[in-house]
Amino acid sequence: MKMLHPQHRARLERRMVGSTNRWRFPKEPFSGDLLGLSQMCKALNVDFEEALKNPDRLCISQIQKILSGNLKKKTIRSGEADVILTCLGSKWELHQPQLFQSETLAKLYLMALAQGTTSPTKELERLLAPASKGRTVQSPKLTAFSLGCCSPAFATALKNLYLGEVEMDMDDVLGVLASAHILQLGSLFQRCVAMMVNGLTPSTIKDFYLAGCKYKEEQLTTACEKWLEMNLVPLVGTQIHLRKIPQELLHKVLRSPRLFTFNEYHLLKTLLLWVFLQLNHRIQTVPVHETVLAFFNSFPKKYSFLDQDTGQSLVPLFLCLRLHGIIKGKTLEELRHVNFFPESWLLRVTANHYHALESGGDMAHVKDLTTQAMRFGLLFNQEYTTHSEIIAIYGFFFEIKGIKHDTTSYSFYMQRVRHTDLGFPSSLCEHGPVSLRAERLVKYEIRAQTLVDGKWQEFRTNQITQKFGFVKPSCKSHALKVQTVGIPIYASFSFIFPIS
Repeated sequence: MKMLHPQHRARLERRMVGSTNRWRFPKEPFSGDLLGLSQMCKALNVDFEEALKNPDRLCISQIQKILSGNLKKKTIRSGEADVILTCLGSKWELHQPQLFQSETLAKLYLMALAQGTTSPTKELERLLAPASKGRTVQSPKLTAFSLGCCSPAFATALKNLYLGEVEMDMDDVLGVLASAHILQLGSLFQRCVAMMVNGLTPSTIKDFYLAGCKYKEEQLTTACEKWLEMNLVPLVGTQIHLRKIPQELLHKVLRSPRLFTFNEYHLLKTLLLWVFLQLNHRIQTVPVHETVLAFFNSFPKKYSFLDQDTGQSLVPLFLCLRLHGIIKGKTLEELRHVNFFPESWLLRVTANHYHALESGGDMAHVKDLTTQAMRFGLLFNQEYTTHSEIIAIYGFFFEIKGIKHDTTSYSFYMQRVRHTDLGFPSSLCEHGPVSLRAERLVKYEIRAQTLVDGKWQEFRTNQITQKFGFVKPSCKSHALKVQTVGIPIYASFSFIFPIS
């Protein structure tokens, strides 16, 4: 008969269960003993099918739940700790009612209890037995165990066991989140997540997003993505913190149809600045745009920057740009001079502009409003009662406008204007075309978003196709009406000129 190696014998030992002492505390992960697991489930009143999904975690959770209920009435007296927890030289005295709020500590406690008594089953049954009237739950002898982590944030997490709503600063929230994850303190973990969702800033966005990814906390990662969709261009793009934005997050945001930008050129400048900061780690202040252009212009002229080794990994980011939304000849010439984009990209943009001008503004190269539309934005701040911008596309001029009617009521719309109207900026048509067509077919959508109590409110029109003339009512678009207490409001105008 073949002898089993000692390790194999230990692995095949049955975990005995029940009131007849047929079970001992597990000292290693579930070994696959289905009969033993079935007996354990009966003893703890656990569903066997559920236990099969995660045998160790489910049984510990069930014990934790029962003990938490039984120990609620236990009074805590000074000097009567049940457990001494040692963490890298620091020691905490803990009590059972608080200890069993943490799944991690509960499991460590039960394992330490098993190692410290000759009859662990009786100890467990005594703890599991509900306290009857007039009877208090007696503690076993003082138990000690250790955990390999310690920090001020970890101390805050332990304090939360006793105080419930322990105070914490935004500077400490990442550490407390990690400690709550280690200790399996679900309510504290979710409180940290909520605090982080409401504390997003240019300086915290990176660390909070990476924490969300690490702990697979979709609520947090989604909040980071939505916040950056609104604030990439107007806020983060003006600060040195732009450097910290991970490329993966940046790519997600650039692909989003909700992305806010004042215009395509602003988005392009933000993206160029991000690349510049990735390649110039010593720079600690935001440079002027001319400095960024000069840097890229210093690369060898044989190939464009995106065709070189340094730039090839960045191509997916710049493919998200809608370069056909950059209309001004001066800006296109600037891009050609700096040698950042492949020549084929710029030739395609220039050819599309030429054909559109030749066709009276028709954008034959653009089909989908959601992914290809020209986009413009207004950031409506607290101090505004009205706010507007004039935009020029292929000789047609439109005013995008926001109006505040009262403290919570706003409307946003666009209207066609003449280049001869009073107050029209002469610079827009001084070196550009002017169309004399009486009507222009436009397909458009207006969207407004604002943050209220940590949640984004979104308002939008349908995708509308309308002929714009010079006189009312045809000169004015459908108005997007907004009722909100949120401020600022990020209003986006997307449109294309279909073939008419």
